[in-house]
Amino acid sequence: MMNARLPRILAASCLIFLIYLPFGCGLVTSLGQNPKGEALTAINKQPNYVNGEFRNLQYRDDTTQIKRVGMLKLFFGKPDSVNPPRQLPWVKTDLKKLPDDKPVVVWFGHSTVLIRHHGINILIDPIFSDNAGPIPGLIKAFKGATNYNAEDLPPIDVIIISHDHYDHLDHRTLKKLRRQVKKIVVPLGVGSHLRYWGYKPEQIRELNWHQSYVLPDGSSITATPARHGSNRTFAANKTLWASYVIKTGDYRIFYSGDSGFGHHFKTIGSQYGPFDLALIECGQYGPNWPHSHMLPVQTAQAATDLQASVLQPVHWAKFAESAHIWNEPVRLLLPAAKKSGLTVTIPRIGEPYVIGTTPLNLIWWELR
Repeated sequence: MMNARLPRILAASCLIFLIYLPFGCGLVTSLGQNPKGEALTAINKQPNYVNGEFRNLQYRDDTTQIKRVGMLKLFFGKPDSVNPPRQLPWVKTDLKKLPDDKPVVVWFGHSTVLIRHHGINILIDPIFSDNAGPIPGLIKAFKGATNYNAEDLPPIDVIIISHDHYDHLDHRTLKKLRRQVKKIVVPLGVGSHLRYWGYKPEQIRELNWHQSYVLPDGSSITATPARHGSNRTFAANKTLWASYVIKTGDYRIFYSGDSGFGHHFKTIGSQYGPFDLALIECGQYGPNWPHSHMLPVQTAQAATDLQASVLQPVHWAKFAESAHIWNEPVRLLLPAAKKSGLTVTIPRIGEPYVIGTTPLNLIWWELR
């Protein structure tokens, strides 16, 4: 008897082939463009770019690439529990009238976050599309996670991009935001995608790990190591990935980007911490990529190593990229955080959290 999934797997194989075949011809703009010419020449001089690709810090057991034979499992064969049983609760907030005496953080699901402080708007890994992928329909957003869009945002002083995977570097969103963004800070090589999409070179600042961009008001954004990888096609690790340290006034915020667990968190905590808030990935983990994403207990340990006063989990509650139950990340994180003595804030989508105030702890993710 024919496997019931075989037709879907064959269809997906054809779909992936059709997506990537036109890349060399530039027919699918959303795939972006890896560094070439002068940009590639400059990258070749970097110490963490070896034999044509960026490298993680030296981990003896490291692997950051998903096996190609397992790619189709990212799209098919997942249990129904990877999706919420009903629409996610969310809060409607006027993003153009946020208070800013203290840093205000607004999360939009997955890893998209807006930070406002003293008139400066910082937007992290924006994806306001209803799917993550080069074409619509591959990985659909949860219901209730798409009620905000680019038009809701205030003028943006700086966008921060952690790496070039589709769920963090969204072509459709960045195309809409291009004219209302002053500066976009990215890891080395990611600027090639942006220039290909029409961003002006003066809008883009590319950073290697431990390099910084200073805003006119004195706030700073420093790229720091992460344990991950990059690719928008089968050509892997041609652009860098990063976590970030954000300093605004007397406050310090850490954003992990995507990262497996490692000693780099303790190093960052010692060098740049302590942190008033750590936005750390907690979700979309799985056996296929044990070293490039963290389990929830590792998220708690990372926050401890970073010397974070408050932990906010991100990289969950918008896309089902793995096979775990959709709310399992926070269910497992909370007891691990409690055991470590960590304070956790888990806002609803669109709900402002003011750093230094009482953490948000409404248990909104238990949906029935």
